[in-house]
Amino acid sequence: MTLTLAVYGKGGIGKSTTSCNISTALAKRGKKVLQIGCDPKHDSTFTLTGFLIPTIIDTLQEKDFHYEDVWPEDVIYKGYAGVDCVEAGGPPAGAGCGGYVVGETVKLLKELNAFDEYDVILFDVLGDVVCGGFAAPLNYADYCLIVTDNGFDALFAANRIAASVREKARTHPLRLAGLIGNRTSKRDLIDKYIEAVPMPVLEILPLIEDIRVSRVKGKTLFEMAETDPYLSYVCDYYLNIADQILAQPEGVVPKDAQDRDLFSLLSDFYLNGDQPKAPVAEPELMMV
Repeated sequence: MTLTLAVYGKGGIGKSTTSCNISTALAKRGKKVLQIGCDPKHDSTFTLTGFLIPTIIDTLQEKDFHYEDVWPEDVIYKGYAGVDCVEAGGPPAGAGCGGYVVGETVKLLKELNAFDEYDVILFDVLGDVVCGGFAAPLNYADYCLIVTDNGFDALFAANRIAASVREKARTHPLRLAGLIGNRTSKRDLIDKYIEAVPMPVLEILPLIEDIRVSRVKGKTLFEMAETDPYLSYVCDYYLNIADQILAQPEGVVPKDAQDRDLFSLLSDFYLNGDQPKAPVAEPELMMV
């Protein structure tokens, strides 16, 4: 039976880098994995393939939008560790709905019976947008994973995502597997948040520059560790996340906090407690 994951989080928080390394970790555990990038920027799978693969939209345009002429090999590309990769893509800026494209991508892959071929399917979803088509992966997911850091904005976004998981869980067998803290030297604000909104923390990845560098190089930490064994310890963080997911935890249906209450909680912590430094955002790929 296929295990389906949906990874969400604030834009620039490191979702794609985290997703690619989790996909690789799952593959290292012997699973057949498909990662689906759900961002018009279409760079989710960059660190798995080393290049920007053609998107679903690109392929449909070549086929004059005849869905029946599209085959799995037209849209699925092989990445590092045997992870298969798909990018939904999106319309030109200001000329359509990226969320609609995500919904159509899911529809096409289901028509191709692609979902039946994998042990794990991972959706890497645009930012903290959980409306319309961007929420479509939650309809199919067993678990949602939220990537955050120890900062105000990322946890505010995490709370919004938690609210969407709660709503979807009313009609779908969806659970929140937990938070993943990415590139953070502290977790005090994360702990303050989960004290108010109880949910698991799957892992806290320390502030390691190589995680950021891997994105620029177009390589997973696992691939980088092949020539730099020192990085093996970083891979263990992702393997730990993979092992927890494969154990199929019970997960939670989060209650989330009201915006005003959360704002007060986190802002009071900044004013009255230690103020964590803002992390460096993940660099965007330059599109030419």
